[in-house]
Amino acid sequence: MTDQKPSRREAILHALVELLETDPGARITTAGLAKSVGVTEAALYRHFPSKRKMFEALIDFADEAVFSRCQTILQEQEDARARLQQVANLVLVFAERNPGLCCVLTGDALMGENEALRKRASQFFDRLETQVRQILKEGEIRQGLRPRTSANRGADFVLVFIEGRIQRFVRSSFSRLPSTDFDESWGLVSEGVWG
Repeated sequence: MTDQKPSRREAILHALVELLETDPGARITTAGLAKSVGVTEAALYRHFPSKRKMFEALIDFADEAVFSRCQTILQEQEDARARLQQVANLVLVFAERNPGLCCVLTGDALMGENEALRKRASQFFDRLETQVRQILKEGEIRQGLRPRTSANRGADFVLVFIEGRIQRFVRSSFSRLPSTDFDESWGLVSEGVWG
């Protein structure tokens, strides 16, 4: 079997993520990105009409990777508490394995970019919150689980935990891993949600 060389499009996105990892907070220019890929800026634009489209492709990747796995969890796991724990762990492990992408999802890499792009990135967390809320509601209906508060507030609480861990990961220049002591921390979160 031969190793398949990544497409130029994939190479561009990979280089973008690497730049975000190695120099968090730095503004990414198409000239710098082209240099890191080893192509001209014109070559970048043959694959992506704008830098915005590059960032959108990264957000699409995160959406597909995380939410396709969420669907697998929902299909394989009946218990709402286990579903919620597995979804939270999934997102934190995904973040840990994709530090540069975290800069996009938290909006750090999008400062100075188009506001619509920042809104598009925030939709990832909106969608995640909707998924968490649905798990909480289903746990109440199907299993008779009584949350301490409404599904909306419970989902908010879970998202604060997940987003906080990811933001801390970015802020620490990727030294404070989001999944560290997950089981112990999740015990506290779960107690706060279910009682």
